[in-house]
Amino acid sequence: MATAPRELQGPAFYALRRGGWRDLATLLHPPYTAWHLSYVALGAAAAPVIHLDRLGAALGAFFLAVGISAHALDELRGRPLNTALGRRTLVAMATLALAGAVAIGVAGMLIVSPLLAPLVLAGALMVLAYNLELAGGRFHNDASFAFAWGAFPAFTGYFVNALTIRPEGILVAGACCLLSVAQRRLSTPARELRRRTATVTGEQVLNDGRVIELTAQRLADPLEGALSVMWIALVLLAAALIAVRM
Repeated sequence: MATAPRELQGPAFYALRRGGWRDLATLLHPPYTAWHLSYVALGAAAAPVIHLDRLGAALGAFFLAVGISAHALDELRGRPLNTALGRRTLVAMATLALAGAVAIGVAGMLIVSPLLAPLVLAGALMVLAYNLELAGGRFHNDASFAFAWGAFPAFTGYFVNALTIRPEGILVAGACCLLSVAQRRLSTPARELRRRTATVTGEQVLNDGRVIELTAQRLADPLEGALSVMWIALVLLAAALIAVRM
């Protein structure tokens, strides 16, 4: 007897069952948050000297700004993750987390260098402009995502350690920007299949005559499979490079 095709369940491949603490875990988008934090570490690994205290502070700031604030703001707009978190809770999370990230940045300006000021300001503005879709959504697009969540974390990780701009810092930022482009090209159709697709019909006919039924699950599997591997690979790569440099 043929096995019935599996159906996609949940708004994301990492989403937990709705309710309680599980909503908080899902809201963090753990694979993607870890993915983008790895860019900070990759940038730091390219610096002439790695200062672990600065790296830790940068990771903390990006976790608050991207992992919590940006994702809470995103959930406010249309409930893409379908969590049961209240509006006040999401607003409080977004506000406090972004304030915490800025506070870390201000501390860095005072303790490390005032040269960090443009990065602190730019980071806060990018979270608000992208996730609140300011200016009619002009900043909410693939190019902005690649820059804000790819190039910027990597360059910041580099600059907070180097306090200067060198080719290696630009190159690692460019590489992480392109990795974010790849992430976007995989995640966008995967999200569309999970969140905005009612049915999928059709079949794939192979050269040998075999017929494969097309389903949302079959279309999503290679996309989400690649995403599931890539975030782990990047976290391991970042950790390995930091370890080698220490």
